[in-house]
Amino acid sequence: MGGKYRITGNTYPRMRRPRHRRRLVLSAVAAVAALGLAGWGTLQLIDVFTGGDGQANAAERTKACPSPTASAPARALPKPAAIKVNIYNATPRSGLAKAAADELKKRGFTIGKVGNATAAYDKKVPGTALLLGAPTAANGSFPVLGTQLPGIVQKTDARRTADVDLIIGTKFTAFSPPAAAASALTALTKPAPAPSSCR
Repeated sequence: MGGKYRITGNTYPRMRRPRHRRRLVLSAVAAVAALGLAGWGTLQLIDVFTGGDGQANAAERTKACPSPTASAPARALPKPAAIKVNIYNATPRSGLAKAAADELKKRGFTIGKVGNATAAYDKKVPGTALLLGAPTAANGSFPVLGTQLPGIVQKTDARRTADVDLIIGTKFTAFSPPAAAASALTALTKPAPAPSSCR
């Protein structure tokens, strides 16, 4: 080539790489950083409104509120053989006192007097039965006998002896099945779990 466009010497025009690729890389990095910051900020807001990390809070509650343990001793209740029961019939039906005495004897109770109820209670017990005994029987003999016949009404009197009166009421039909009564008695003697102060 000639004229003013002729290249002379050993100097050539400098060829530069296009800058489009560098701009794309920088833009992508900036976008990823912005998304990361936005996500982190969102998580922080969620923690603020929900009370923080659920797993951490659960761990703290577990440490502060241990599971209840059976720290209370088992209840010391008398055995059926140690309970002397006097059985009285307060209903118009005959033979109930004798039948009830035979059944409780099979279940291990000691039977005392058997007969009709006195005038103070005759035909005046509307429920299944009434238990009469000394104040000490409320936490001893009464719960044990209560496992044999649900719905028994308990009442203490001024006696000083350990025997208990079972007065059969008008709604009496039958004692609890032996298996159910034994299960209820076992549940009574189990240790009570310690109360938890956590809410």
